[in-house]
Amino acid sequence: MSDPLTDTDPTARPLPVVWLLGKTGAGKSSLVRALTGVDEIELGSGFAPCTRNADVFDFPQDQPLMRFLDTRGLGEAGYDAAEDLAQCEARSHAILALARLDDPAQSDLEAALREVRRRKPNIRIIVLHTAADEVPDEQTRFRARAAMQARLEAAAGDQLQGLEISLGPKETRGLEALCDLLGETMPDVALLLGQTSADEHGDGFAAVRSEVLRFAGAAAATDLAPLLGVVTVPGLQAAMLQSLARHHKVDWSGARAAEFAAALGLGAALRFGASYALRQAFKLVPVAGQTLGAAAAGAASFAATYALGRAAHRWLAGAAAGTPVPEAELRAIYREALGRAGRR
Repeated sequence: MSDPLTDTDPTARPLPVVWLLGKTGAGKSSLVRALTGVDEIELGSGFAPCTRNADVFDFPQDQPLMRFLDTRGLGEAGYDAAEDLAQCEARSHAILALARLDDPAQSDLEAALREVRRRKPNIRIIVLHTAADEVPDEQTRFRARAAMQARLEAAAGDQLQGLEISLGPKETRGLEALCDLLGETMPDVALLLGQTSADEHGDGFAAVRSEVLRFAGAAAATDLAPLLGVVTVPGLQAAMLQSLARHHKVDWSGARAAEFAAALGLGAALRFGASYALRQAFKLVPVAGQTLGAAAAGAASFAATYALGRAAHRWLAGAAAGTPVPEAELRAIYREALGRAGRR
């Protein structure tokens, strides 16, 4: 299944993949529904075949930022993980191994994990113990989880992080902890799936959040090549700011960029890139974002770009409405977004 992003899109990159491994009934579809918020009808129509044994679900559907890979062949004779592994070899990836606490017969999952680790020893695996609500006795649930965790770790040949989650209609728990774990290697995915209320501020950021995440993820990917990142990260940030300005119907001129930089308090940082900034006015603020520590690491570029986009949205919303945002408020929004993206 090809990515909908084209080669001319500045954010075009391989989609990060979250691979769901588990028997039928382990809760894979329920997990995707809980993480993404899509309804059952949309979820059912969104999955599409990609190999003989697996389906994919791109999220969001209109401009995908990530991909869920759902293995259908687990438990069938002769299952070969090679094709599914190939689907996971994107920019970043993780496996969520789902096992019901009330179903100790997990030899197929063990075999799959053993094969996965043989082929790709460093792939990230997180064990999700599902159906916790079906085992109400706490001691019984604890013993079942410990036994299953030990078996899956033995199959993988290493200690694995594990979580107990509930995906019942009346109770959903464990998702925030899962997003925290995913954020250690997939910050864009964690922010996309995590709670958004702390980052909203009542200014309509949800409408552009996916767009900002696309640019932030692309910045992180390009910064994996150190010299390339010095050029491409500012360019991506410039494109993001112009895209946000178009959303708000605000003319993004060199003067407007300088005004935003001053409001955000980037004067000192701008001096480090002044010569470049003067030659390319549209990249005035992105150079500051780069100077603030995003040049060396993809994670830092992701956080800096995301925070820049978050603050720019707030500032542009105020400019469009004719109500300037106080500098202290704008800087607080930037710091908060930088902290959240950095933690993820």
